Amino acid sequence: MPEARIQAIYRYPVKGLSPQPLGRVALKVGETLPADRLYAIENGPSGFDPAAPAYFPKIRFLMLMRNERLASLRTDYDEANHTLTIHWGGREAAAGDLRTKEGRLAIEAFFRRFMPDELRGPPKVLFGEGHSFSDVAKKVVSIINLASVAAVENAAGHPVDPLRFRGNVYVEGWPAWREFDLLDRELSLGGARVKLVKRIVRCAATEVDPDTGMRDLPIPNTLMQSFGHADCGVYAEVIAGGEIAVGDRIES
Repeated sequence: MPEARIQAIYRYPVKGLSPQPLGRVALKVGETLPADRLYAIENGPSGFDPAAPAYFPKIRFLMLMRNERLASLRTDYDEANHTLTIHWGGREAAAGDLRTKEGRLAIEAFFRRFMPDELRGPPKVLFGEGHSFSDVAKKVVSIINLASVAAVENAAGHPVDPLRFRGNVYVEGWPAWREFDLLDRELSLGGARVKLVKRIVRCAATEVDPDTGMRDLPIPNTLMQSFGHADCGVYAEVIAGGEIAVGDRIES
C-alpha cells in the first residue's frame, strides 16, 4: 500500500467562514486543532451561554448548509491579536478584534449589511472559553481522504474541490474509503496519535462551491446514489499530543 502522508492542514477560526491553511500545528489530547471553530456568528437568539458553553446544533448559527453566500467572502483570522478581517468583492469590508466589544460590533454590522434577508435576528459573534463550535459535541479532528474525494469527483462527473468537505487534515496515499476500514483504530499522525471514531455524514454545505459560493453540486445525493451512503471523511480523537506538519507520515 502506498505510504500515507498529510497533504494539507486547515482550521476554521469562525464557523462557516474561510479555511486557514497551516504548515504545522500542535495537537493536544482531547482537543480540536487550536482555534478551530473558535467563534460562531449567532443567527438570532440561540440560547448559547458564554459562561457555560455547550454544544448547539449548527442551525443556530450562520453556516454554509443554509447560507451559501458565506463562501463568497474571504476571511482571515490573526491569532496573535484575535482580529478577523473580511474581504468582499475584492476589498476589505470589515475588521475587528473579536475579544473586544468594538471589534465584535464591527463584524456584526457587516453581516447585517451582507445578508439581511437571511437573518432571524441580530447577528452576534459568540465565544466560549475552551469551546469549539463544531458540528459534533465531542472535540475531534476531521480527516479527509483525498482518494475518496476523487471517487466522489468521478461519480459526479465534475471537479470536486476537497475544501467542500471543510476538513482539518487531508490525507494522500490511502485508497478510496480506506478511512472507513480504520474506524476504532489508532494512528500516528506526525508526532501525535489519534483514534478514528466516527464517519462524517455529509450535509448540503458540500453542495456549495467554496470559491464562488454557488450551490452547484448535489454531493450528498451523489454519495448516496453512487456509494450507498452519504459519508466522506472521519472524525478522530487526539489521544496523544504532538506536532503534525504537512508531509508527515501516517502510520498505524
